[in-house]
Amino acid sequence: MRIEIATLFPEMCEAVLSESIIGRARAKGALTVNCHQIRSYTLNKHHRVDDAPFGGGMGLVMQAQPIYDCWKDVAAQSGLPMYTIYMSPKGRPLTQQIVRELAEKPRLFLLCGHYEGVDQRVLDRICDDEISIGDYVVTGGELPALILTDAVARMLDGVLPAAEAFEEESHYAGLLEYPQYTRPEVWEGEAVPPVLLSGHHKKIEQWRAAQSAEITRTRRPDLWAKWTKGE
Repeated sequence: MRIEIATLFPEMCEAVLSESIIGRARAKGALTVNCHQIRSYTLNKHHRVDDAPFGGGMGLVMQAQPIYDCWKDVAAQSGLPMYTIYMSPKGRPLTQQIVRELAEKPRLFLLCGHYEGVDQRVLDRICDDEISIGDYVVTGGELPALILTDAVARMLDGVLPAAEAFEEESHYAGLLEYPQYTRPEVWEGEAVPPVLLSGHHKKIEQWRAAQSAEITRTRRPDLWAKWTKGE
């Protein structure tokens, strides 16, 4: 998969994507991520990419031209079809199901907005989707784009050591994950649940399933209702 990130802060994105699991996946070729500087495409001699909003109001709006020229240039760099996503608090909330769907696409283009947003005309022209990471607002689209990239990347072959690394995690199958423990067996007077030390794999699976169900039921009744209905 190729993920293209259009941003005013490519160094910020590279600093995160060059580390840990995603960094190793990029190094061995399991994933390609390119960060593109939108400011490089401006026709303004001062490299401005924003201007005051028509109709008045606070802040600045990112202009259509640099974004569109960036998108066109990136689209031409590969023959792979490109699915374009604007990271926006107005978008549909990111879920594990959406992550799974996006992981099936050969190429993603993630547009990171800033200031008061992006000229709607370029969004109408290039975007296939708008995605939000939650019902709150952050200062720019970079952190949401990095979250989406991380979530999608770990679903790809060769990124994690095995599919089991994500198949039992929270949200993958509709429930929250069961508690995890490691050595020592007793810490600050608290012991690991005996069933996990029993070596009885069937009982361990049953315990974990029961824990996942109870945690989901008490902490996320919305997910529990969907799971019990088979949605």
